[in-house]
Amino acid sequence: MARKTKSAAIAACMTGALVLAGCGGGGPSAGGGKISDDKVVLAVLNDQSGVYKDLSGPNSVEAVKMAVADYQKKYGDKAVASDIEVISADHQNKPDIANTKAQEMYDRQKADIILDVPTSSAALAVAGVAKQKKKLFIDVGAGTTELTGASCNKYTFHWAYDTAMLAKGAASQVKNGGKKWSLVYPDYAFGQDMNKSFTSAIKEGGGTVQQSIPTPFPNDNFATFITKAASSKPDVIGTMAAGGDLINFVKQFNQSGMRDKATLAVGLMFITDIHSLGVDQFAGTTFTDAWYWNFDKKNREWADRFTEKTDTRPSFAHAANYSAALQYLEAVQRAGTDDSDAVVGELEGKKLNDVFLRDGEVRADHNVIHDTYLAEVKKKSEVNEPWDYEKIINTIPAADAYEPVSKACSL
Repeated sequence: MARKTKSAAIAACMTGALVLAGCGGGGPSAGGGKISDDKVVLAVLNDQSGVYKDLSGPNSVEAVKMAVADYQKKYGDKAVASDIEVISADHQNKPDIANTKAQEMYDRQKADIILDVPTSSAALAVAGVAKQKKKLFIDVGAGTTELTGASCNKYTFHWAYDTAMLAKGAASQVKNGGKKWSLVYPDYAFGQDMNKSFTSAIKEGGGTVQQSIPTPFPNDNFATFITKAASSKPDVIGTMAAGGDLINFVKQFNQSGMRDKATLAVGLMFITDIHSLGVDQFAGTTFTDAWYWNFDKKNREWADRFTEKTDTRPSFAHAANYSAALQYLEAVQRAGTDDSDAVVGELEGKKLNDVFLRDGEVRADHNVIHDTYLAEVKKKSEVNEPWDYEKIINTIPAADAYEPVSKACSL
C-alpha cells in the first residue's frame, strides 16, 4: 500500500471518501511531536500465498483496517493517531524471509508494530528483530510457547493462543476413553512445541503417547505417516498439522479407512479448514477453539461486518488481528504517543474485553490470556446456514485455559 501524503488525506476527507488516514486534521499529535514521523504504521506480516493464506493472509489485513476505522470513528478529531497506515507483506512461512521483511518494515517503512506472523519459526525470528529494534510485535498466528518463555522479550506479545492452550482439549478426550495416542506433527518449531504440549497434557490426563511421528513441512503426502501412526492400534490419532497441511492430512486419513478404527483429534483447526474440505470430513472432531464467529450476538455482528468486506466468515486469527490492532491503538491513545516503551507500559497488566478477548488479560510474561472453547464439528444435518460448523461444548475460563506465568521469561 502506498503512503498517503497529508494533502492527499485532506483531499480525500473533503470528498467524503473513507480512507485510513484520519480526517480530524487537528488531533493531539498535530505539531506536538508525540507521533513518530507524524504517522502510525501498522504492519501485517503473514502467509499470503501458501498453506496459511485462508486462515489469516490478506483477510487479516482487512481485519486490521477495520480496527483502524473503528478507532478513528470512536475518537474522531481527538485521536492521538490522526494519520494511520496499514502495510503488509508475505513471509512465505520462511524464517529468513520473515527476518528480512521485519527489518525492512521497521527500518524503511517505519512500522511501529508488526502483527500476525503465523509459522512459529518465522514468529521467533520477528521477535528477535523486535527486541533488537525496540519495536512492538504482537503475534497472533504462531503457537509456540517460546514467545512467552525462553525467547520472550519486552516488545513481544502473544495474543490469540499457544500450544499449551490448544492441548487442553486433548485431556478431555482422554477422559472420554481416548487413552492410547499416536501423534503426527510437522517437524518445525510449532509442530515440535505442539507435540511436547499435547504429550504432557495426555499424560497428565492419564493417557499414553505410543508414537510421536515427525513429518516434513509443508507436506502433501501423509499416507506413510498415517499407516505408521495406525500400526500401534491407538484409540486416537492426533494431527498437529494446520491450514493446507491439515486439509491434506484429514482427506488422506478418511481415505485410508482409519476413521472407523481410531478417533481423529486435531491440534489446531480454523473454521476455514472445515469450510475448505467440507463439514462431513471433520464431523465429530473435537478441538480447542480460541473464538467462534457464531458464538453470540456480539461475535456475529462483527462477523457480518467482516463478511461484507471479504465475502467469507472470519477465522479466530482474523478476529484476533482486529483485536490486537485495536488494543494497540487504544494503548497509543492512552499513552499519547507511539513511543514503544510507553505503549508497552499501557498494555502490561491490562484487563481487556472486546469482540475477541473475553476476560482478557495481558500477563507479566506478555501472554494475553482469555476464555477459550472446547468445540465439536457438527454433522452435516446439524448445519443450519453456511459456515455454521461448530458446536461449543463448553467455555474454558481464561485462568484455566493457559499454563501459569512462565518462570523462564525474563523481560
